[in-house]
Amino acid sequence: MNTNTKTVASRVAVVGCGHWGKNLTRVMHELGALAAVVDRSDRTAAAMAEKFQVPARSLGQVLADDAIDGVVIAAPAAQHHDIAHEALLAGKHVFVEKPLALKVSEAEELARLAAGRGRVLMVGHLMRYHPAFLELLRLRQQGELGHIRYAYSHRLNLGKFRTEENSLWSFAPHDVSMILALMGAEPVSVSAFGHCYLTRSVADVTTTHMIFPGGEAAHIHVSWLHPFKEQRLVVVGDGGMAVFDDGLGWEAKLRLYSAQIAWREGLPFPDPSEARPVPLDPSEPLRLECGHFLDCIARGATPVTDGAEGVAVLRVLDAAQRSMEGGGAVVLAPSVRTGNEPVIHPTAEVDTPCVIGAGTRIWHFSHVLAGSSIGRDCVIGQNVSIGPNVSIGDNCKIQNNVSVYAGVTLEDGVFCGPSMVFTNVMNPRAEISRKHEFRPTLVRRGASIGANATVVCGRTIGRWAFVGAGSVVTRDVPDHALVIGNPARLKGWVCRCGERLPGGEWSGAACPSCGQRYGRDGDRVAMVGTEEE
Repeated sequence: MNTNTKTVASRVAVVGCGHWGKNLTRVMHELGALAAVVDRSDRTAAAMAEKFQVPARSLGQVLADDAIDGVVIAAPAAQHHDIAHEALLAGKHVFVEKPLALKVSEAEELARLAAGRGRVLMVGHLMRYHPAFLELLRLRQQGELGHIRYAYSHRLNLGKFRTEENSLWSFAPHDVSMILALMGAEPVSVSAFGHCYLTRSVADVTTTHMIFPGGEAAHIHVSWLHPFKEQRLVVVGDGGMAVFDDGLGWEAKLRLYSAQIAWREGLPFPDPSEARPVPLDPSEPLRLECGHFLDCIARGATPVTDGAEGVAVLRVLDAAQRSMEGGGAVVLAPSVRTGNEPVIHPTAEVDTPCVIGAGTRIWHFSHVLAGSSIGRDCVIGQNVSIGPNVSIGDNCKIQNNVSVYAGVTLEDGVFCGPSMVFTNVMNPRAEISRKHEFRPTLVRRGASIGANATVVCGRTIGRWAFVGAGSVVTRDVPDHALVIGNPARLKGWVCRCGERLPGGEWSGAACPSCGQRYGRDGDRVAMVGTEEE
């Protein structure tokens, strides 16, 4: 997940400027993305428009404006589905505050619609973007906690009291989302209890219990009838334990405990250890969340909390509600995905934050390090390492045993053959850190790099260029160039389709395979009659 919060070109309108909508409006303005505000109260809309110097408009005006890329929906939950549905039909990218909808069927419909229209659909599960949770998830993926056995979350406060939705639907979506991410699966069984004290049929206090496929368990306790604020997530694994307490300062929000159980003669004994605070970057979660949405629009990538994740959370909430109303546990059937999500093999590791585009496949024992971004419909082979902070475009293919290090950028349609090598330092030493000396390498649109080739850092490989197998690239490679050898030398020119162009001297030629015409001026070759991408 890319949480870069620099100003981007995407423009969005915020729909609903109430309690939380004000925060979304502020952050989108700070990110340079706010284009308009919409609110059913003319007075509220006018006040926000004046404060942030953007127009107050109707929803219809926003949806008809081609200059607005997306909408951010912070209206009442009952309106989420209808507004999101209308926005997706209008071709807008959509960010919906939790919950995605109030019915599972409606959420599934939105996920299908977004996939079919090629639009970003993101759900505002804010805690998934909290630096403490991002670090907790990274530690979990690195095996710091061993196998997670149990987790529980408390989200308690005095207020805000509601009459249209209970505490389960108001408070618990964040916790459900975090626990599903930690467990890496959806529960097979959900049971819940609720208690109503202030308003008939609206539960002020709820407790939800979940059982997962491997026997793991979790519970979530939420209440708006509590004398003080508490937001705490505890994770218990067989290799360690962690506590994420959002009520503490940044220096103590996330604490790790080493293995707390010792075994002697087959019997368990407590073995307490001191808490180890985990250093965190004190960033605003909402800013990271909004930045992620804008980045996904810009790259056409799939959000961490996409429509499918929103559906999964809603399935748990719906099961908990049915359990409260009918009593007993609700057994959940396996969910059906919407069809174009990334495929990540169980042996592969994807750190957070990362962006993985729709349709991308990541195969056995590959590792995508934090801060990396992979576009749509890429194929990442076996034993590939990517990152940290690497950008890979759409439709790239990276074959087995390739490492794409920090400093390397691959544009769309790049092919990396098996066991080819990128570097990022000119004079590496094991005992000397040279991270501040990384030299960037750029591989342009459509280029191919053959098996076992090496690209020395600081070079650019041009559009549609072809690097022969085993070659060592020590200087920039022009567009459409064919280079071979150690060091790699210019041996000819290749067409966009991959076929070799005629040899010898020429100022104009046609590809013998596809017929595309080319012009040549010295060491510069370009397509004729077609704009180079």
